Amino acid sequence: MTDSLAPVLPRAADSASSTLAGLDAWRSMTAAQQPSWQDPGVYSASVKELSTLPPLVFAGEVDVLRERLAAAAQGKAFLLQGGDCAETFDGATADKISARVRTILQMAVVLTYGASLPVIKMGRMAGQFAKPRSSNDETRDGITLPAYRGDMVNGYDFTPESRGHDASRMVKAYHTSASTLNLIRAFTQGGFADLRLVHHWNKGFMANPAHSRYESLAREIDRAVRFMDACGTDFEALKRVEFFASHEALLLDYERALTRIDSRTSLPYDTSAHFLWIGERTREIDGAHVDFLSRVRNPIGVKLGPSTSGDDALALIDKLDPNREPGRLTFITRMGAKNIREKLPQLVERVTASGAQVLWVTDPMHGNTVTSPNGYKTRNFDDVIDEVRGFFEVHNSLGTFPGGLHVEMTGDDVAECLGGADPIDQDAFLERYESVCDPRLNHMQSLEMAFLVAGALSKS
Repeated sequence: MTDSLAPVLPRAADSASSTLAGLDAWRSMTAAQQPSWQDPGVYSASVKELSTLPPLVFAGEVDVLRERLAAAAQGKAFLLQGGDCAETFDGATADKISARVRTILQMAVVLTYGASLPVIKMGRMAGQFAKPRSSNDETRDGITLPAYRGDMVNGYDFTPESRGHDASRMVKAYHTSASTLNLIRAFTQGGFADLRLVHHWNKGFMANPAHSRYESLAREIDRAVRFMDACGTDFEALKRVEFFASHEALLLDYERALTRIDSRTSLPYDTSAHFLWIGERTREIDGAHVDFLSRVRNPIGVKLGPSTSGDDALALIDKLDPNREPGRLTFITRMGAKNIREKLPQLVERVTASGAQVLWVTDPMHGNTVTSPNGYKTRNFDDVIDEVRGFFEVHNSLGTFPGGLHVEMTGDDVAECLGGADPIDQDAFLERYESVCDPRLNHMQSLEMAFLVAGALSKS
């Protein structure tokens, strides 16, 4: 990309422009889930440095994604968004990044065939270093320290030094994100994403007898790939893919410091990621997160839990997508398997009746978190799949399009979610539970989900 993006200084230069002044309006509003930075000097230096560093993504790439999401909102594409619950600096290795990308590509091949539609590939990667928490503190053995809020804020080790809120971690998060994006771009543009190679990887999944029920669909995909080969097909779409980065825009200091003005349009873009979402805990209509993201040109997502009303949804549309621009706004529903069929219909009906064209995506992970008998935070694979099924059932009954899937997953052989065709039990947690925050689907569970969703897409 050749976009020239002028850096935005944190505060002093903003008074010269109403656009720039608006980007700081959030500072006078309630901003939930923000750190209490312990050293003002380190904070000021970190924000200043971030404000002058090159963008992590470019405005032209963001515009391309908005076009792709507009197609999905119109039922002409499907969004697959996946990655870690919370990235860690130690986890940003070539092996772990390639495993995550590889799993998303494998899932996308299956979904593309099932949907007969293009699949937009997006990672919860290169920026998912901060997490909202239900409590500010954590107590162990009578000692209380600040809760772990992600590597961008503090460390996981339960010590006063580690748990202090250190603003210099934002700069480290930037550089780790840059390294991750460099590797993702190399993988997706350098032959790693070749459709024929990716499909070959899926044969390893099918070799497990536990997954034999998906053999018919896998054979169909194999036949289609061999047909294209036999025809001498050799176009670029087979060899490389578009891959977009996303994360929850939680730390407003970080997002503001990485906002730039596009020289082509004089409009602000948050260059920390292509796509940003607002969490269930920070979507207050008069809050800082909604206000700030309403002012940037990135496509925006909002997580909607079971307490969301139709009025809430319409107010978010008016604030975040006042021009009713397809591709601008995505609603990511996280209702829980027990609530999805009851709570989602009224939201979809109200939004559809308003004439807004949002993209509907399901997050079947966050509403289904439980504690295992041996004390681990986990999710049951059957509950996750049931919420996905409910999502499709609701949209099919209303004649609307179920446009995407948002999952916490990894490409590694971890044991964090119970069940699956090749089942994980709680005893496996003792040796293979690695997440520092929420439980993720492992490589095999992620692919199994793709085959199940592909079946639902083919019926829809």
